[in-house]
Amino acid sequence: MPCEFLSLEDLLDIVTALRIGPVRDLGLLNAAALRPQTTLMGQDAYPSTAAKAAALLESLTKNHALIDGNKRLAWAACSVFFSLNALEISETVSNDDVYDLVVAVASSRVMLEQVCATLSDWTATRP
Repeated sequence: MPCEFLSLEDLLDIVTALRIGPVRDLGLLNAAALRPQTTLMGQDAYPSTAAKAAALLESLTKNHALIDGNKRLAWAACSVFFSLNALEISETVSNDDVYDLVVAVASSRVMLEQVCATLSDWTATRP
């Protein structure tokens, strides 16, 4: 099944819904939206849905496209991305777990592969 991606407009809608921002750099926000779609020599740079979500989470967290709310946007976008792709985050994942992951990404304490593994563990196909 082909992967559904968030567009720049989708991210702007999330920013509005969360009442965060304002946007500091539209180009950085767009770059974050496009990163999960990256291909190298015809192959997806991020082969799994979890890897694509990890790339989106990392870019939105670290690009600082917003004046305020980058981490909140990153997690919300990640959640919406999973939903678009028929995945859901386990009810056993606490707000503290999410906070710890996003802060670890923001402070570069985890590698992308670790984020991917964590997100993969946290998600399951929607019934």
